[in-house]
Parts: sequence; structure tokens; C-alpha cells
Amino acid sequence: MRICIMAAAAMISYLPMKAQYADLSNSVKQDFVRTWDTYKRYAWGHDVLLPETKSYTDWYEQPIRISQIDAYSSMKVMGLQKQARDIEKFVTDSCNFNIDVYVKTADVNNRVLGGLLYMYSTTRNGKILERARDFGNRLLPAFRSPTGIPYYWVNLKTGKVKGDKVNTAEAAAYTLEMGILSYYTKDPKYYQAARKALEAVYGRRSALNLTGNIINNETGEWVETISCIGAGSSTYYESILKTWLLFKDPELKDMWEKTITAINRYDAEENGNTVWYRRTDMYSGEVKNTTITAYDAYLPALLCLDNDAEQAAKVQHTWHQLWTQYGMLPMIYDFRRQHITAASYELNAEIIESAWYMYDYTKDTTYLEMGKQYYNDLSKYCKTGAAFTGIMDVRSKQQQNKMPVSFFATTMKYLYLLFTPDTGINTLDYIFNAAGNPFRTADFKESESAARLGFQQ
Repeated sequence: MRICIMAAAAMISYLPMKAQYADLSNSVKQDFVRTWDTYKRYAWGHDVLLPETKSYTDWYEQPIRISQIDAYSSMKVMGLQKQARDIEKFVTDSCNFNIDVYVKTADVNNRVLGGLLYMYSTTRNGKILERARDFGNRLLPAFRSPTGIPYYWVNLKTGKVKGDKVNTAEAAAYTLEMGILSYYTKDPKYYQAARKALEAVYGRRSALNLTGNIINNETGEWVETISCIGAGSSTYYESILKTWLLFKDPELKDMWEKTITAINRYDAEENGNTVWYRRTDMYSGEVKNTTITAYDAYLPALLCLDNDAEQAAKVQHTWHQLWTQYGMLPMIYDFRRQHITAASYELNAEIIESAWYMYDYTKDTTYLEMGKQYYNDLSKYCKTGAAFTGIMDVRSKQQQNKMPVSFFATTMKYLYLLFTPDTGINTLDYIFNAAGNPFRTADFKESESAARLGFQQ
């Protein structure tokens, strides 16, 4: 199916589309530069810009340079070479992770480690790879639990750990980044630690091939037995499929096929022209509740990678209807009751990411128009004099005083990709990690992956 679609797409003239969306592409780039300059002026070295008060806050007791590393790949995609070189210099000359602070293992794996690995992939600078290796080594103590499932927190300096209850994503979504680190360093210990965690979670799935939502990493017992595709689980599913696509570890292909079949059978709920993914009991398949989160809107992108364009289109149009209703997505929504449970909008990129995947996969300009609507609404409701900010309530559109870290890394990147067809980055030749870092598949030779990562072909 993908080959046929791509062949047909090659016959389409892109000149009208380029002319129509060139202004949007330039506008997104200008917004990025303006917002980055604001970040540099008021929050440099810190994690979160507070645009209204022109100040900042951090994720932890000490900043660990998340924003700089997280934003780098967007700079490269947009051709902002000066800004990118500033980050490279910062990482090689000033970045030090020997910090006595507990960090969330899953968050820094995809943002910091993933960002450093992407930086190395574009520069081939050995100092940057050493920074990535050092950071990977500082994460490994988290995986030394009785089950191999990592602890929630790990201290970057001491290696001490804490937090024995983790959600499914925090438990097992490490194989992509750790696999890339193993590939570049030719040291399989990173991938093997991540793969052991994945096997520990997948091996505790139910007879229905569903996993729960929270697990105890010391006992291996499920704390919550709800199966869902969204917040708390999303990167688990992403990691399985994307790791398979990048490295061709055959066991992950089997894991993915069984998992997505079960999810579509038990979690999907189709009604007319809408498809939502509800929360079900992992053992019985019984519906537990029908709440979804804005993070769940990543699914069409993943379904495109799985060559399921038909289901992806249904899900994307379902989410688009919700966006159209409120001008953005509420954080938590009960689709059966049509009721907002949590009304904030945190500049989430997932629906924009999916629109880009859908457009790149199908070349259907419907998805360009969706992206145009998302960008116009962001500009209307979320833009401030200095930057962009989240929204307290999607009904009133009252602004917060917070611009999340992910805004640079994902929201702006996927908008730019959507409106800029000549970047050379596409869904066929690149795999993106959850933090939006694109890795070129051709850089990872299937003939080398098994030996470097330590799996059997």
C-alpha cells in the first residue's frame, strides 16, 4: 500500500502547494526564532519558560539543560545553523551531568539521551557521543531492579534509585534510544538493559495480549490493570514498533503485531465516523472508562508507520472534530459523556504530529488544512508578546504562564515539517523518537545491528 501511495504521489505537482504554504512555513520559523530568543533572554539554562512573568522554572532541584538539548533537532530541521552551533558548543564545552539530583528515568531517556544521540548523528563529533555515553551510563543503575524494570527516579551523580511503581511507558520504553546508543558505541549493554525491561513488561501481559498501566518493578505485579493507548503507555507502543523498524530485532516485530491486534480488538470503539480508544481491563477486556487525553492523539502517526492508513485516517478525523469544537484539545475528555474532565491545553503536539504523518503518508492536502487550522488557533489563543503559553481552560481560552519544554522540540517541528515539503525528512526514511528527534534509517545497517545491540536475527 505504501509503495502505491508514494508512486501516485510522485505524479503530483508540488508547486501550487509550495506557494500556498510557504508563508506558513516562514511564519513558523519566525515564531520559533522569536520564542527561542525570549527563552535565551529570560530562561537560558533552565527547563521551562514562564512567558507572562519573563522568568523560568525547572523540572528538578537543579536544571539539567533539557530545553537546549531538546530544541536542537528543530533548529537543524529548520536550517537554524547558528542556533544549532551554539547548542553543540554548549554540550561539548559546558555540559556536565555529574549532578547530585534525582531525575525521572523515562523523561530524560527520550529527551536528553535522545537529543544527544541525534546531535551526534548530525555532527559525528566524538565529544558529543561521549556525553551521550556518559548520560547512558548514569541511567543504567535505574535498571538494576529485581525484574529489570527501571526505577522511577535515578540520581545522576550517585546512581541511587527510588520509586518502585512505574507506568508502562516508564517501565519499558527505552529500546529505541538505548539501541541507538549501543549501535553508535558498539556496546550492547545499553540495549540489553532496555530490552530486558521490555521483556519483563511484555512477558506479564494477559492472555488477551494486553498490558496494564502501572507495575511494581520489584515484584513484577500489576498495580493498575487498565489497558490504554494514551498517557502512561504511549511511548511503550511507540518504542516497540519504532525499534523494530530501525533495527529489525525480530522478536519486537512479533511483540508489536500481537499488541496492536489486541488493542484494536479490545480498546477501539467505533461509532459512525468516529473511532476512540477507551480504557479496558487487561484480563477481561471489560470497559473501565471512556476518558482519553490529548497525548492519545499520537496514534494516527503510529498507525501510519504500521501501514494502516485507513484506521489512522479515522482516528485523525475523530481527534480533529474535538479540536474544531474547542479550538484546541482539552487535556482529559470523556468521549461517551462528551464531558471535559481536565480543561487545560499544554501546547500538545500529538495531533499536529499525526497530521504531518498523515500528509506525508497520503499526500492528501486535507491534513495540510488541518495543520493550518491548528497553527492559526495556536497563534490566536496561545501566542503572547514574548512567546507561546498553554491555556488554563479550552472553553474560556484563559492563558497560563508556562511554555512546556516540548514546544520547541515537537510542536514547532511538526508544524514546520507539515508546511515545508523540501526538508528531506519524511516518514519513510526517518524514525522519530517520542521527543521528536529524527534518525535516518539508512544510518543503521541491518547487517550490523544484531552484533552491536546483541540480539539474535
